[in-house]
Formats: sequence, C-alpha cells, structure tokens
Amino acid sequence: MQRTPLHEEHLRLGARMINFAGWEMPVQYSGVLAEHEAVRSAAGLFDLSHMGEIEVRGPGALAFLQRVAVNDAAALSCGQVQYSLLCTPEGGIVDDILVYRRGEEEFLLVVNAANRAKDLAWLASHAGPGVELEDLTFRTALLAVQGPQAERIVRGLTDLDLGALFYYQFAEGEVAGRRVLLSRTGYTGEDGFELYLEAEEAVALWRALWAAGQPYGLKPVGLGARDTLRLEMRYPLYGNDITEETTPLEAGLGWVVKWDKGDFIGRAALERQKREGVRRRLVGLVVVERGVPRHGYTVLSPEGEPIGSVTSGSYSPTRKENIALAYVAEQYAAVGSAVAVEIRGKPVAARVVKTPFVEPRVRRKG
Repeated sequence: MQRTPLHEEHLRLGARMINFAGWEMPVQYSGVLAEHEAVRSAAGLFDLSHMGEIEVRGPGALAFLQRVAVNDAAALSCGQVQYSLLCTPEGGIVDDILVYRRGEEEFLLVVNAANRAKDLAWLASHAGPGVELEDLTFRTALLAVQGPQAERIVRGLTDLDLGALFYYQFAEGEVAGRRVLLSRTGYTGEDGFELYLEAEEAVALWRALWAAGQPYGLKPVGLGARDTLRLEMRYPLYGNDITEETTPLEAGLGWVVKWDKGDFIGRAALERQKREGVRRRLVGLVVVERGVPRHGYTVLSPEGEPIGSVTSGSYSPTRKENIALAYVAEQYAAVGSAVAVEIRGKPVAARVVKTPFVEPRVRRKG
C-alpha cells in the first residue's frame, strides 16, 4: 500500500487510516460531522497526494487532448483549468479529469487515484508523434485548503495575487517558501485552493498551512467528510456515480461535451444517444422518511417496481436530511417525482430534488 509524504502528520493528528485505491489515507480525524462543518463554516486542510498527475507536452499536445477528451481544451488560456472527461468509443466514461494549461504546448492532467494506471495506458494508446506523456504522481504532493477562511489563511504565506485568481484559474509561485502550482479549485463547493508541489516539500508546507490556519478554525479533513462535502454539491465520484458503463448525458454532464470542437473519442455514440434520448438519468434524492440510502440500494417506483439504483448516499450535515444520487428511469427523473428507496428490505419514501443539494460558494468572475 502506498503512503503519501504526509503519513506521519496524519498519525500525529490522530487520524484513522484506511486503504483507498491502494493508498493508506486518513478517513477522519475528529469525526466526519465536525470536519464537514469546519469546511462549511471556516476551513479544512486536506491531503490529496494520492491523486494522479500526468504531464502532456509537445507540439501535438493540444490536438491530442482534443481527440481524447470531450471538452474543448483549445478554449483554455495559460493559467486556466478545465473539467473534462475521457470516454470510450461507446461513450462510457473512462475517467473525469482536470486539465491545466501551463503553456502553449504543456498541459497537466489530474486524474483519479484508482484510475491512474488505466488512464496512463489509455492516453499512451492514443498518443502519436509530437506528444510526450510523463507520470508525475509519485514525485508530486497535493494539498488543499477549502472553506470561507481559505484565502485569509493562504494570503499570509504568499506574494501571489490571490485576489486576481477566480474559480478554475491557477498561478505558479511560492507559498511558505515552497514552489507551488496554486489552483483555485476544489471538491467541496467552498472557496479554496489546491496546491501542487514536490513531494519532499509537502511536510513543510502542511505545517505552515496548519500554523497559519489555527486562528481561523482550520481543521484537518479526511476522506469521509470529503465525500459528504462533494455529495452535497452533486460532484460525481468515479466508480460510484460515473463509470465506463455510464455516459456523460446520463450522468448530467452533457455540458462538458463540446460538440462544435470537432471529432473526439466517443462522439458518434454520444450523438446517437443525444438523438435517441437517454433511458436513465442521474438525479438527486431526498429521503423523506427515516433511513440512510447507500450505494447499490434499489430505487422503486410508487408501485414498488425497480426503476434504478443509488450510486452515492449519506446524511447531509448541511441540510440535516438523508440525500442520495441515483440513476432512475427517464420517466421518473423529473424534479418532484415521488419514488422510494429499498432500505433493509423496506420501501422508504423519497423524492427527486433539484441539485446541487447545497449552493456552492466558489469565487467566480462577475
């Protein structure tokens, strides 16, 4: 099992560690509820060094990304980030990724930890002349500071102009004397930053951020609260809400697919699905009776017939309700539809609701 450079820091802070995608990671420190609420009200510090980083460079880099990803990488200026998807020829999702444009011929892809090897092989199988791929995962650490106090915490450690950075923009410079790529991105729906740096510098930066954050209520946050935070935002989790068996159109990610950019892998299949219509959709559910919906639970029609299944579910600390994402048959996907979730063998009433479950508070232009 792999360990991040911050393993000893987690133990020192009393983390409970678990195996996640082959990495020994903190699932919680003080408790999921307390950590979740700290991010929503103050700030949380995350170790995300298990995520994969793949550099794509060369004169063919842009054309390559236009071919393998569904979003339009040509729309990116240097210093911008883009959410995108890799798809199979059948339209299934290989992975959801972030694309950073660092130069005219240089991009950084951030991929899910469990998919790193698969993604690298997939990308390599489609790379032609003029494209170089380099796996930077094991020499890169990734830390995140998320929450309404995040900018105040980071501002005191850097000369970078944080006020000039908006959501999905990044800059490169120093934070606490360490060279970083600082990105105004995150997986929580709160304002904040993700910081990429050399692995051997991670402990020093973690400690600097920790010290700077204490006056602002900063807490360390594990994977448990990271999951509830992202679920409230309807951010998909690969392996649960999106897989190679689901398409962007079914998952509510059609906005990522840029049809006017030219050909890309999966385009024909997605065009056909768009033309014919999807048979199921990923929707948000609120359970209106007692019971927590969990991954794999069956969703039922009002008549008790199976119409889909839960992909992610939990108690929402912000809404004080039990919520879920689920694929349901198209005719039950409209907001307000009454359904049920089978919990411990019994149908528990639920309804389809508008998502995200909680409004994001990221820093957008305008």
